[in-house]
Amino acid sequence: MSVQQHTTDPALEPAHQHVHQHNHHSPRAAHDDVTYTTGNPESSIVPPQQHRSSLDEKRATHTPPDYSDHEKNEAGVVDASAGTNSERSTPIGWRAKIGPVYRHRRPLIHLAVFCISTAWWVASLVLHHDDKNWVVPFLVWLAITLRLVFWHVPSRYVSNAIKAVWKNSAVKVYDMIPSKFRTLAGATVAVAAILVGSFVSEESADNTRENRAVSLLGMAVFIFILWATSRDRKAINWRTVIGGMLTQYVIGLFVLRTGVGYDIFSFIAARAADLLGFARDGVAFLTNPETAATTNFFFSVIPAIIFFISLVQVLYFIGFIQWFIIKFATFVFWGLGVSGAEAVVAAATPFIGQGESAMLVRPFVPHMTKAELHQIMTCGFATISGSTLVGYIGLGLNREALVSSCIMSIPASLAISKMRYPETEETLTAGRVVIPDDDEHKAENALHAFANGAWLGIKIAGTIITSLLCIIAFVAFINGILTWIGSYINLRGDYDLTLQLILGYLLFPISFLLGVSRTNGTNPTGDILPVARLIAQKIITNEYNAFTDLTTDNPASPYYGLSPRSQLIATYALCGFGNIGSLGIQIGILSQLAPSRGGDVARLAVSALISGVLATLTSASVAGLVVTTQLSDFTRSQ
Repeated sequence: MSVQQHTTDPALEPAHQHVHQHNHHSPRAAHDDVTYTTGNPESSIVPPQQHRSSLDEKRATHTPPDYSDHEKNEAGVVDASAGTNSERSTPIGWRAKIGPVYRHRRPLIHLAVFCISTAWWVASLVLHHDDKNWVVPFLVWLAITLRLVFWHVPSRYVSNAIKAVWKNSAVKVYDMIPSKFRTLAGATVAVAAILVGSFVSEESADNTRENRAVSLLGMAVFIFILWATSRDRKAINWRTVIGGMLTQYVIGLFVLRTGVGYDIFSFIAARAADLLGFARDGVAFLTNPETAATTNFFFSVIPAIIFFISLVQVLYFIGFIQWFIIKFATFVFWGLGVSGAEAVVAAATPFIGQGESAMLVRPFVPHMTKAELHQIMTCGFATISGSTLVGYIGLGLNREALVSSCIMSIPASLAISKMRYPETEETLTAGRVVIPDDDEHKAENALHAFANGAWLGIKIAGTIITSLLCIIAFVAFINGILTWIGSYINLRGDYDLTLQLILGYLLFPISFLLGVSRTNGTNPTGDILPVARLIAQKIITNEYNAFTDLTTDNPASPYYGLSPRSQLIATYALCGFGNIGSLGIQIGILSQLAPSRGGDVARLAVSALISGVLATLTSASVAGLVVTTQLSDFTRSQ
């Protein structure tokens, strides 16, 4: 039977259309009459069985138009001998091959992993029980073991037991306290814990109880200033404030006062320093070993940032970053009573940076309350990212102090932001912690993710370089004008009229309240003015310039010869993105994520900057409170 040649697209022929039975979409349609069409111009009512048989006849009798070879390639038509088009375009991936084997052999695979990790842990104890600490290997083994166990045993059994103990202990005590006295009781417990932890320990030459008392006074003054300038004092959630400040203090006490805490953070910091070494290998290949060994910003900090961002993208692709952040954010969410989006950003900021952390909750940014926008910006200003942390370790700064400062500033930023700008609206992510999928930037495989990370690292590094260049040049321009003005009133040399000098004197009381050494050398004010000028340098330009001045080896520098206590407090006080340059970065990123909220972001940015700087300063106060005889371990990198 001959078939008429059609001029229309063969895909429009009724016989070529996909056929499937439509299920009813709701119970209401269960008894409705359904109209089926055979492709003819006139519509008809045909039972489903006859409709299917008529289409089968058309498939058997209809011959599609002849294609040229080129058209066959365009339309996806292949010869039977060559196999189907779907088989050629969708080969079986390695995941599809390994997946069934893993599912059937998962208990044996997990048992093998457990045996290997246990053997490694036992061997490490036997071989290095004298020359290496046992805490970190034990924690690694414990983490692997617990992860394997919870693959087979639901975690609710453990979480329900913890909840039961919590409800039968702390919750019962909490319920016994009248509601109007609960905030006062919580504050009393927090203050008592801080007093006991700060003043019962022994004194050292540079860390007397008098100096600790000054640091404690500084924390109290910072909290009072935030309360006095709060947007709505009646709306302050004191649970978040008390819990955040107490958590910050406990972390500082754990790191600076206990050997276990020091060992854990020393291990984390050492691994961050290793990343710097890996980046140097790449620089040495592109240039030479001598160039890679320099402390030049372009060759030491920038490559480490690019490599770290690439590594983060790979970890994000395999799901580790999301898993880690969601666990950390859950603790922040339940412990401090903030929204889910705030918890995710707070947990992610010290690891992936101020802009990238906001991108984790990109779908929620246009719908965030003003308090949430204020919070996520405060988190960005209060700490530094993991990539810059790696770079700053290369300057010779103490690794443990930098890492612990990043973690301590997380709860502090939450507490301070909720005092400065309390929540008065209904949040979209209240009661849940979630990281939405980012399908727009999803990589196809780990290599693709690494390449995307390298390109993202180049863009971020370029942003950092251009921001530094422009901001430093602009500040130098302003300082040139001020110096010219000051020359007519004999302000020269160390007292050149500059922004740093002006803000340094304005921050003199802040530096005093941090508890830096008041007697050091021949300077009548001790280290107070130099530390104040370092903080001013950090706010006006950036923390890199301030850290460079802090680690100077030039005896003529006013920052040379700071006491160990002052070095430690200054390291904590400078460890944050709270500067004018980051102000523009935060406004630009959030305005791109939510163009409709650009006005709100700009109005809240300065308040968030001040809050972020204060959060970093409270971490410095805590460091001054808890550090004792091991002070020399936290000054310069060993």
